[in-house]
Amino acid sequence: MGMLDLAKKRLQMMRETEWNSLLEEVCSFCSKHDIPVPKMDEDYTLGKSKRKRSGVSYLHHFRVEVFHTVIDLEFQELNDRFDVVTTDLLLGMASLSPVDSFSNFDKDKIMKLAGYYSSEFGDNKLRELDFQLDSFIVYAQKCDSRFLNLKGIKDFARVMIETKLDLTWPLIYLLVKLTLLIPVATASVERAFSSIKYIKNDLRNRMDDDFLNDCLVCYIERKIFKTVSNNAIIDRFLSMKTRRRQL
Repeated sequence: MGMLDLAKKRLQMMRETEWNSLLEEVCSFCSKHDIPVPKMDEDYTLGKSKRKRSGVSYLHHFRVEVFHTVIDLEFQELNDRFDVVTTDLLLGMASLSPVDSFSNFDKDKIMKLAGYYSSEFGDNKLRELDFQLDSFIVYAQKCDSRFLNLKGIKDFARVMIETKLDLTWPLIYLLVKLTLLIPVATASVERAFSSIKYIKNDLRNRMDDDFLNDCLVCYIERKIFKTVSNNAIIDRFLSMKTRRRQL
């Protein structure tokens, strides 16, 4: 997340202050390789015809319509990929990390992460989670050495079970489990969306949602379905109900 913040700041700095240096570098390159450079104060021509004037200068075209547009597209891509919810989830996961004796522990970010699971954490459970986090971090950092050399959240969950602290702080353990599921759930969604173009193509674009869902399951989990024989599928359909003809 720090590198993401750095990328956004660098893009903003490029947009505000680095146009002139880029233009000088491009002009130097063009001069070195005998590439003609248009006069920046002249009107920008559309295509090869010099009669088609755009009404804007070359400087405006290259700086606003090209340079700024590309940077704005980069901003848009970063914001779409790392929106507010995604950022909060990632920061919350990082705050739960036990690496270096929970050095990244941040209760506010963890509470914000729990807030996105409203079905699991109502108002009463959020207040209880707040108290559990205060007690747990003191215990993990100062009272139990088994929490000091953990390498990740999966080790965190394992130690909680081994020490039966999942019963002492059940809401923290629930949040740890949900955190472990986030990468798997995200990957499953991305796999499903990437598979849709293979299933719902131009020839089969009118299938209903139930049939599409069934086809996606078979396609995404095709390694599992390859282990199922055709005879087993036929026997399954025959056992469902009586049919007029033998399959």
